[in-house]
Amino acid sequence: MPNMQVEQTRSDVGVNSFIASVYNWMAIGLAVTGGVAYAVSSNVNLVRLIAGNFMVLMILFAAELGLVFYLSARVQKIQASTATFLFVLYAALNGATLSLLFLIYTSASITSTFFICAATFTACSIYGMVTKKDLTSMGGFMAMGLIGLIIASLVNMFFRSPMMHMIISYVGVLVFVGLTAYDTQKLKHMAISQPAGLEEGVVRKGAIIGALTLYLDFINMFIFLLRILGNRD
Repeated sequence: MPNMQVEQTRSDVGVNSFIASVYNWMAIGLAVTGGVAYAVSSNVNLVRLIAGNFMVLMILFAAELGLVFYLSARVQKIQASTATFLFVLYAALNGATLSLLFLIYTSASITSTFFICAATFTACSIYGMVTKKDLTSMGGFMAMGLIGLIIASLVNMFFRSPMMHMIISYVGVLVFVGLTAYDTQKLKHMAISQPAGLEEGVVRKGAIIGALTLYLDFINMFIFLLRILGNRD
């Protein structure tokens, strides 16, 4: 019995350490994004380069998508240091594109929406961590909702309907609320199922992928909330 308790304690420590690493890297990613977004928005030349040049903006978007897909597909085959660098690079590129939000919304509304998003994200993540309910089916439903969101957003690019824009924003918040809880539970299960004695680099790469997943949930939730709550300049 004492040996079982010792093993359980070690397991709990390993799970807690992994989850803490995920959230630490996510926080670093958000900090990099916020810092780059603010720095770019404060530089007139950079703002003109990004906002005034459609090709530059498309290159940034393409680079971000490429990094996400590459990291997700190749994380097991690259070095932990490379995965870390690519995650931070992605966060920085995302900050450059999100800097345009400072041209659309007031700084006060961006700040207040960020804290609202942080509180909402934290509540959803805690729920995903402590609930005994299996959220797999909800995760699948939210994934279908995400596909619907993408299609609706593309369609509305042509119709430019304010009503549709607002409906998409509210649905988007709900989708990423659900995905945050689901992804958190998935990460918890991944941490529990990790065998003991894994190399530090392997654990780091798992934490980076987990951080990227939650980072994307947070950023998208923030953008949809900003569409609803943000005051325009």
